[in-house]
Amino acid sequence: MIREFEGITPRIGNNVFIDDSAVVIGDVSIGDDSSVWPCTVIRGDVERIRIGAATNIQDNSVLHVTHDGPYSRGGQGLVIGDQVTVGHRVILHACEIGHRCLIGMGAIIMDKAVLEPEVFLAAGTLVSPGKVLESGYLYRGSPARQVRKLTAEERSNLTYSAEHYVRVKNRHMGRPAE
Repeated sequence: MIREFEGITPRIGNNVFIDDSAVVIGDVSIGDDSSVWPCTVIRGDVERIRIGAATNIQDNSVLHVTHDGPYSRGGQGLVIGDQVTVGHRVILHACEIGHRCLIGMGAIIMDKAVLEPEVFLAAGTLVSPGKVLESGYLYRGSPARQVRKLTAEERSNLTYSAEHYVRVKNRHMGRPAE
């Protein structure tokens, strides 16, 4: 499940849960208290992937990068902040996700797209290459469109969701509930 590629082994923080059916390859760093759920693929074979603390990558998600080549000089890594919830079957490709974002099920975020901190991305949303989503808003659609400002309750839910997944991963690791 955790594989070295060309001499680079993933770096896994403290108290990280990685399901036995998930695959983590190459230049990947996963922060403390994060979780990687069943059948997820995190492939840092041609560029780097950085995942922050208390972030959860849910079932069947695919995280990948873009190699250095004539159409992408220098390549493009993938960076995910702290306390991010990545829903089931999400594709994150060579993009940047700020702290405390929630990415709905089946969303696709493409190369060089940026989600600023505290973005709520609805299920099934497509974020086009290079698009920047402003902090504090709900986005949905294909392509992604800004719908409205997040309420105080929704902003609070961004943190709650991440904290909930820390508790769930602790239970999967046989640790008592807090």
